[in-house]
Amino acid sequence: MSDILLVGTGALATLFAARLSEAGHAISMLGTWKQGLKALQENGAKIVDEHGTERAYKVHATNNPREVSGAKYAVVLVKSWQTERVASQLKSALAGDGLAVTLQNGIGNREILARGLGEARVALGVTTTGATLLSPGVARSGGEGVISIERNPLLSPLESALRESNFNLQVVNDAQSLIWGKLVINAAINPLTALLRVPNGELLARPAARRMMASLAREAAEVAKAERVSLPFSNPVSAAEDVARRTASNLSSMFQDVRRGAPTEIDSICGAVTKRGEQYGIETPYNRAFWRMVSAAVAR
Repeated sequence: MSDILLVGTGALATLFAARLSEAGHAISMLGTWKQGLKALQENGAKIVDEHGTERAYKVHATNNPREVSGAKYAVVLVKSWQTERVASQLKSALAGDGLAVTLQNGIGNREILARGLGEARVALGVTTTGATLLSPGVARSGGEGVISIERNPLLSPLESALRESNFNLQVVNDAQSLIWGKLVINAAINPLTALLRVPNGELLARPAARRMMASLAREAAEVAKAERVSLPFSNPVSAAEDVARRTASNLSSMFQDVRRGAPTEIDSICGAVTKRGEQYGIETPYNRAFWRMVSAAVAR
């Protein structure tokens, strides 16, 4: 299969490119990050394993959607604030019968893509697969997670490609539960780690931080309940703490973004919880406060 387009040039996109290429698939990557594109064009997508061994795989990387037109599958791996731009680019890059699969954080990405491409050409997914970008075009796996994609009649060839590449894939009837489950966890952990500038596990060691994490998780779960979403866990606080414990040494993506002064996904995480809460008359003071504080932390 030779028509897989990865939208993005960051850690996950680089990891996906290397793994899919290793399995024999010709991969194209569409992005805007100049250093990332240059490294991918010159050196390929590089992946570093747990032993420090580095392997490189040839990919076609470009910032021009016309160069990758006719793609049957586009896996969207960019930050949520870039989704509007990606929807516009995919109008010319995705084949008429192609499928765009979003594996992004936050909520609202599917709706943005569907407005530009049509409902039938967008599939909703979520992944707990982690990756760290060591340098442009070089990624290290952050542990094997799960890729969950909503069932779609166009999905089968991409499903096979991902399984052949040793990704842990599950096809589900309804991805909303998983999307909101990850949103609750992200809302509880990411903004706190970003502002305190600590690894995930440190939140459990600081009583005040742990209490704030619990409040963020409860608020997000209350909004999910109003949305009639059945979360994949019964206790949002325990779920958030469990993830913080299992990823104790990880630096959240939001912490990494804030540290380098880059835009974050706070609008589609705490911002989305706050806005959806307003629609139902639900107060979300913690999510609102962290939405504002993280926004201020990277304001220019």
